[in-house]
Amino acid sequence: MTTTCFVVPGDIGDLSRPSGGNTYDHRVRQGLMAAGWPVREMAVPGTWPRPDIVARSGLAQSLSALPDGTAVLLDGLVGCGVPDVVIPQANRLRIAVLVHLPLGDESGLSSGPAAELDALERETLHAVDAVIATSSWAARRLTEHHGLTAVHVVPPGVDPAPLAPGTDGASRLLCVASVTPRKGLDRLVTALASVSDLSWTCDCVGPLHTDPVYVARLRQQIDEEGLSDRVWMTGPQHGEELSASYAAADLAVLPSLAETYGMVITESLSRGIPVLATNVGGVPEAMSQAPAPHGTVPGILVPPDDPEALAAALRRWLTDHELRQTLRSAARLRRDVLDGWETTSQRMGAVLDQLHGEP
Repeated sequence: MTTTCFVVPGDIGDLSRPSGGNTYDHRVRQGLMAAGWPVREMAVPGTWPRPDIVARSGLAQSLSALPDGTAVLLDGLVGCGVPDVVIPQANRLRIAVLVHLPLGDESGLSSGPAAELDALERETLHAVDAVIATSSWAARRLTEHHGLTAVHVVPPGVDPAPLAPGTDGASRLLCVASVTPRKGLDRLVTALASVSDLSWTCDCVGPLHTDPVYVARLRQQIDEEGLSDRVWMTGPQHGEELSASYAAADLAVLPSLAETYGMVITESLSRGIPVLATNVGGVPEAMSQAPAPHGTVPGILVPPDDPEALAAALRRWLTDHELRQTLRSAARLRRDVLDGWETTSQRMGAVLDQLHGEP
């Protein structure tokens, strides 16, 4: 079996900058190698998807150095914005692009830059041998929006995890997300201010480096709402520290404005933690990844960019004991039917076999 070159962002190993995309890339490579698919990782530094000339040159040189016919799995964050680098290599390499989030869907972009990234992505995706998305929703979005004929779907997996005991069954809220406009934490703070008459605390766990202006504005909002002793931005967590945050959580909250899948949802469900999330992108898919036992629902979905709806759902959760019991039971039933990372690696391996021309 020939080696696949997996091209990933240069910060993939930086624990201060965790992301769902980096976690996905790492676990897929790990799983492929464990299952016998030889994979070589090529981490390319740069401010992707808008790299400077040095990063462009580095990617071009790295791809040029690969022998003709090499199979390349290219992270879309790296490749989608630079068709001028990718397309000349697509004529001699067998390239599959892995799209975590369509570039134009990133929140906070004005119409001009979003349209520019959208056009660059379309050019890249039409030039390569295969396109892979991490949810059925994203595959449909790419197919319809860019006029692609086929997109492979390889959803994230999840690790088995111990059942989270929670705190008091209601009041400990947990939001695991990068502190960026797309994750909607400002809407969450507005919603939390609306339920400040009730007892709760909220841990916001995730990187703070991506958008310092947004982080500063969010801190100011928390202070102005009088929530600084109840809403905590802890920065990124890993290992035992993150496990402890999950173990203490009664409800996971994901108020995203755009989301291709939402790995935090299945990570919460694997611990039996109910989820309150916005009904965007692939979030409903993550919420119902496996068939719901006995028709149960493990969480609540609300419209995006609607702090009032989010506040109403929070109030229901905090005041309705029967609802909490129902959602908690449903979340616990989901734990044993979620797909693991082994399934993700098998699906990715099947795509790579096609890329290599193997049966």
